[in-house]
Amino acid sequence: MRVLTLSLAALIVLIQYPLWLGKGSWLRVWEVDQQIRAQRDSNRQLQARNLALDAEVRDLKVGLEAIEERARSELGMIRQDEIFFQVLDPVPSERAPGAPKP
Repeated sequence: MRVLTLSLAALIVLIQYPLWLGKGSWLRVWEVDQQIRAQRDSNRQLQARNLALDAEVRDLKVGLEAIEERARSELGMIRQDEIFFQVLDPVPSERAPGAPKP
């Protein structure tokens, strides 16, 4: 009777092995599920980036304001009828002329 019990227990363990540790095991399913979640998060971020780039491309194709803004900010360009004023912050160690001494 003891041999029969041990052989049945061994058979149950052999049947359960693929479920827990085999190729299609619960552990492998959990790992794949985690990878799918990570990939979906990455896809959402990339989709948001693509939508922003698509909107920027449409704006550059349709309107001149975006082109003008880029020319001003990236290339430092100004219009022909504009006057450029550059305002510099005073250096912290310098005092303004006529300011009282501390």
